[in-house]
Amino acid sequence: MIKDVILKKIILHSDNRGFFTEVYKKETGSDFPEVKQTSYTETYPGVIKAFHWHRKQWDIWFVVGGMAQVVLHDLRDNSPTKGETNDFYLGENNHAILFIPPGVAHGYRVLGNTKVKLFYHTTETYDHDHPDEQRLSFDDPKIGFDWSTKNR
Repeated sequence: MIKDVILKKIILHSDNRGFFTEVYKKETGSDFPEVKQTSYTETYPGVIKAFHWHRKQWDIWFVVGGMAQVVLHDLRDNSPTKGETNDFYLGENNHAILFIPPGVAHGYRVLGNTKVKLFYHTTETYDHDHPDEQRLSFDDPKIGFDWSTKNR
C-alpha cells in the first residue's frame, strides 16, 4: 500500500432497527491533523472524477451510498512508494474510511447503476482564491491507470 495511506474498516453495530457506526473519531494521543471541513458530493453512474491532489491537505473519504472504485497514485518525490498506484472498492458493500495524504493523486469511478454518495473530511478549509488542488487528467499517461472493468 502507498506509504501513509490508511484504510480503516468501519464496524457496523446492527440490530432490528438498522445500524449505527462511528465513521471518524480522533483517537486519544493521535497526531493526525485536525479535520477543518466536511463536504458531500453525489456522482452519477458511469462518471470518473479523477485525478487531483493537494500540497498540504489530507482527504478522509467515506462512501455512504453506491460503490466507488477509488484510485490513488503516489506523486511524492521523497516517498518510498513514489509512482505506486492503489485501488480500493468502497461503499455500501464495503464500509471503510480512506485517509489520503498530501501529494497522493486521487479520484474515483462510479460502479453500477446507483450514484455514489461521498462524504469527505479535509484538514484544510477550501480557499476559493487559492485552492490547494492540482489537477491531472483521468487518463494521465504518467499514472497510466486503466479504468475499464476486467471480466474474469
